[in-house]
Amino acid sequence: MTKPKTCIIGAGCSGFTMAKRLKDFGLPYDCFEMSDDIGGNWYFKNPNGASSCYQSLHIDTSKWRLAFEDFPVPKKWPDFPHHTELLQYFHDYVDHFGLRDTITFNTSVVDCQRREDGKWIIELSSGESREYDALCVANGHHWDARTPEYPGEFGGYQVHSHNYADPFEPYDFRGKNVLIVGAGNSAMDISSELSQRPIAGKLFISMRRGVWVIPKYSNGQPLDKATLPAWMPQKIGRKLAQKRVKQLAGNPEAYGLPTPDHEPLEAHPSVSSEFLLRVGSGDIVPKGGIERLDGDGVVFTDGSREEVDAIVWATGYNVTFPFLKQEELIPQDNTFPLFKRMVKPGFENLFFLGLAQPLPTLVNFAEQQSKLVAASLAGDYALPDAAEMERITEEDERRNLGHFYDSPRHRMQVNFDDYVKDLLREIESGQKRRSRTAGAAALS
Repeated sequence: MTKPKTCIIGAGCSGFTMAKRLKDFGLPYDCFEMSDDIGGNWYFKNPNGASSCYQSLHIDTSKWRLAFEDFPVPKKWPDFPHHTELLQYFHDYVDHFGLRDTITFNTSVVDCQRREDGKWIIELSSGESREYDALCVANGHHWDARTPEYPGEFGGYQVHSHNYADPFEPYDFRGKNVLIVGAGNSAMDISSELSQRPIAGKLFISMRRGVWVIPKYSNGQPLDKATLPAWMPQKIGRKLAQKRVKQLAGNPEAYGLPTPDHEPLEAHPSVSSEFLLRVGSGDIVPKGGIERLDGDGVVFTDGSREEVDAIVWATGYNVTFPFLKQEELIPQDNTFPLFKRMVKPGFENLFFLGLAQPLPTLVNFAEQQSKLVAASLAGDYALPDAAEMERITEEDERRNLGHFYDSPRHRMQVNFDDYVKDLLREIESGQKRRSRTAGAAALS
């Protein structure tokens, strides 16, 4: 029996862990990476322009939660490694498992067409077309920067956080009045960095709504190292975690920040051990939402106006697949329901990897998803029928998203631990479905 051949798009942590799993199963594949090396988002100044790394970036997930299952992180690592350390870990993983020679670099996928027989015709930037039995999409979702539109015009320097590199190049922020727009992790990091004296002259942060800022440590240990018992219901666990966050961080309004209109963990966490200190020290001046841009300044919704030289838009990303032209495969405002965050009914040989916003980390998320993909391609697992997939997806979306306020950044949220437990149950169910189908076929 001929083994199905798979095309993997992207050689970031989602793409190369998928490649490793297929290699373990003895399944043929090609992996295409548009850049000159692996790493994706964690490759600082990636020549493909898709990296959101800035020079000072440390990952907000502790080393205890981001390690690959069969490749421990270095013991000498700090709790929260720098992006250079994480990238080196990726290189060590790829070389240890002999994956590098299976990746075609400097080659992008420009179009994916599915024939009537289900096979995929993949067009490459080289002009070549290849045929595959399955397609794995691992192109990431932190590269297509989203910048909001406001009335008016601004005459100063503007940059999205995606393209921010350091305080000095290509724009020198020293002595400048700077506005950071956003309240996520990039906004916390960049505002904390630029507000240090003597970098920005004044630093303002515009937040449309209040957020709970979660510290990285509790009692001398990384906060994400603590996990709730597996038997505890999600709602009870969330209530306990919310109470703990309030104890650790205190009320945001005590720092002069807007009052949140939601409870902790009802939004994707903003994690920082420095931001609140900078606000409390007067280095960061909180402002509300923007009403309009005003030449050399910005007018806010409370009617106040601040003169600013530069704006950093830390306003998130669009989920984009430029190589998929099918209408059913184009997300609408980051809404893209998938069975187990991987499969669109009707496209059962197309798998999306890492297309989620998991807590606490995305680094080793696709490594877990690859278990289902490889089992399916090896013939050991069968997906449910389309109607059942849609029913399960609706149920999963209610469970995973129901407690978050509606926002584009919250439309792919999952809890890592709960997701993995559910995924393993689904793989077991799919193996039973496959056995029943094979048994029925043998009897017919």
